[in-house]
Amino acid sequence: MAVKAGEKQRGRGRQFKPGVSGNPRGRPAGRGEPARLREVIAAHVPEIIEAMAQKARDGDAAAARLLLERSYAPLKATEQPTPISIAGETLTEKGRAVLDAVAAGQLTPAQAAQLLAGIGSLARTTEIDELAARVAALEGDNIGK
Repeated sequence: MAVKAGEKQRGRGRQFKPGVSGNPRGRPAGRGEPARLREVIAAHVPEIIEAMAQKARDGDAAAARLLLERSYAPLKATEQPTPISIAGETLTEKGRAVLDAVAAGQLTPAQAAQLLAGIGSLARTTEIDELAARVAALEGDNIGK
């Protein structure tokens, strides 16, 4: 089948162009079985919640868990700040101090990993600064010649 000039081929097996609906008006929102079910349940929500709360008070763990999961956001683990002194002149010495703090039980391995990542980022930044200074010095030497 030849495609005429100016026409786009829709693609193999496609009835409609991509991004264009075959039924632009579509089914109105809030229609269908789920909407009807919500309407029926909505009238009884206070009684349902009270019955679940009563079951939870009577010792039903599943009812208690369901109510708590739907009512409160889950708790997330948080790390408390740990004050630490990182002695050392060089970045290598500072890295060793972090590892020593883990060995001494002052830091968790996760905290040490974060600190070492920060030290690594600082090392890369320092390296870039030193290279920029060297390039500037070389360019200054070449301009003077």
